[in-house]
Amino acid sequence: MKILRMSADIEISVDVHQSADKVFAYFTDWPRQGEWMVGTRVEARAAGVLGMGRGNGAEIAGFSGIGAIGFWDTMKVTNWVEGERVDVLHTGWLVRGTGSMIVERVSDTQSRFIWSEQLDIPLGWLGLIGFGLLKPLFIAGVRHSLTKFARRAEAL
Repeated sequence: MKILRMSADIEISVDVHQSADKVFAYFTDWPRQGEWMVGTRVEARAAGVLGMGRGNGAEIAGFSGIGAIGFWDTMKVTNWVEGERVDVLHTGWLVRGTGSMIVERVSDTQSRFIWSEQLDIPLGWLGLIGFGLLKPLFIAGVRHSLTKFARRAEAL
């Protein structure tokens, strides 16, 4: 029996009163994502062309959960534009699809951080219905995390 996958797109942004370079450096400091991303810790697993966890080909993983209960979201960096953008391919057993983290320069002291996901939802219509029920909580968690990210990035 083939398990069907459906897709769901999410894009959330936050304005940050900080330079684009500092915002980019902060969000790509993978271990520090646990400071602002709700229920998540991230680690670099393999080097890319720019070093451990950095550049095309790098591998990172995020554990989402509480304590030991949760799952690993493994990712491979498919596009790294220094100071501007990181695209990833989710390669885990549960989370599949692509994601982008983009920094847009608004001025020398302000930028916009955009978090987007194009997720492949497993289990066909059943998975899509389940995701539809959980999506508001997921979006609220990401919004809260990005607000916290902005506050911390502004303090750099």
